[in-house]
Amino acid sequence: MTGTSHRRAGVSRLRLTNFRSYPALDLHSGEGSVALVGPNGAGKTNILEAISLLAPGRGLRRAPHGEFARTPGDGSWAVAAEIAGDDDGPTRLGTGVEPAQDATGRRCRIDGAPVSGAGAFSEHLRLVWLTPDLDGLFRGPAGDRRRFLDRLVNAADPAHAARASGLERALRSRNRLLEDPRADARWVDAVERELAELAISVAAARVETVARLAALVAETAEAASPFPTAEVALEGSVEAELAHLSATAAEDAYRERLGRGRPRDRAAGRTLEGPHLSDLLVRHAAKDMPAEKCSTGEQKALLVGLVLAHARLVARLDGRAPVVLLDEVAAHLDPVRRAALYGALDALGAQVWLTGADPAAFADLGGRATVFSVTDGDVRRGP
Repeated sequence: MTGTSHRRAGVSRLRLTNFRSYPALDLHSGEGSVALVGPNGAGKTNILEAISLLAPGRGLRRAPHGEFARTPGDGSWAVAAEIAGDDDGPTRLGTGVEPAQDATGRRCRIDGAPVSGAGAFSEHLRLVWLTPDLDGLFRGPAGDRRRFLDRLVNAADPAHAARASGLERALRSRNRLLEDPRADARWVDAVERELAELAISVAAARVETVARLAALVAETAEAASPFPTAEVALEGSVEAELAHLSATAAEDAYRERLGRGRPRDRAAGRTLEGPHLSDLLVRHAAKDMPAEKCSTGEQKALLVGLVLAHARLVARLDGRAPVVLLDEVAAHLDPVRRAALYGALDALGAQVWLTGADPAAFADLGGRATVFSVTDGDVRRGP
């Protein structure tokens, strides 16, 4: 798939060591798009998951790092990729866990040099993905939509992942202190100051991303598109305050509410107000209908349209089209929408990695993607 709108970055070579079902894999994918074809359980999604670890966060399955290691083994695993698209030639990105290392952490390197985390990879590669796990996004709990939104924010603002993780830690610390009747009020004050600062930072990043996404969707909406236009908005008390208060004033107001709410939150065993409870609201614009009330097919089309819009937003902000990972997506679209998906990706100019069990789902790609056959952890070029 090729396009002319943005510079292109892509994974030209992927090497896996003791990762999931792969004791060793050296996949020379080239700079073009890739279709991975094979039966369920063959290891196609494992390859996409490995690539997703080159982005901030926990990857497309949100699995603990200890689950990536091949069994039996010593607990180590590694993902290494060559990224084409930089002016100075390919950049080597790597991440993994070494033998006997604490599996809750992983090391990251760029061209062999250690970096602080996967956020540093964003200078060379941005990722967007869609998996079958997201099919129930609109009817599921608000927490699923927050995680989806945070992934959208991460792609545009790599520092967001660290702030969101910090917010979760601060909430846990406050909850533990409130459980202890002997806790020093000064410690609670200190934790709430940190919590308020992180909460406003996280909420502000979400608000900005949703506003940009909504504006881009409105700008590029096409009445004849098979992917319906989605209206997106954020629901939450902190986000609402940011519409008319400065970040400093919103932080002060939230910290004051945390202080007043200690008895209530102590009784509940959790913090009952904040961006950790916010929700992403999505509506089918043409029907003026909440996404959760749309048909299953409409929800799928809305979701694909949102991910495509997000990819365009990332390309606009970064100047490079992101790598797009689509796990078992094409097979669940009708021929018209499948062709529209491939056309939109062509226009974006992104490298795309697709998986599917049926080679026919990729027939419309023609020669625009290299097809690899995946069978029980073995990957070979050709259908």
